[in-house]
Amino acid sequence: MSERILMPLDGSEIGEAALSYVEGLISRLAPGEAVEITLLHVITTVRHNVPYKGGGMVSIPYTEEQLKTFKDEARAYLDRVSKNLQNSKTTVVCRVSVSENPAEAIIETEKETNADLVAMATHGRGGLSRFAFGSVADRVMRGGSVPVLMVRSSEN
Repeated sequence: MSERILMPLDGSEIGEAALSYVEGLISRLAPGEAVEITLLHVITTVRHNVPYKGGGMVSIPYTEEQLKTFKDEARAYLDRVSKNLQNSKTTVVCRVSVSENPAEAIIETEKETNADLVAMATHGRGGLSRFAFGSVADRVMRGGSVPVLMVRSSEN
């Protein structure tokens, strides 16, 4: 069983689809073993668009104060999620990262935490939708160096 599991979360219910699978894996495959789960939230919105005279838009970075607010909200979210995962043998670590490329941030965190497994939800898009929006899960699977458990979420 993996001893260090990285779980990227985006703050949505869809993104949390892998949580129950990981809990089940731990209870069935590693009962009584010490497991460390790192919950990661990547803040990807580092710029916002504002109206510019003449009808255009200009993209400007968020201020440090605004980013601090986003980080605080992300930490609070991860703390709420982590309470459902904690038991006597599971350690949960919460991390917040800021990056314009979430897949790269996940892969970097995978290396930093020496993760044995990345478990994440995927929207399960295919065809043109996947081409247009890309797939963070796909890029993590292809760019990382450890196995990736992808749980297809059910969108309503």
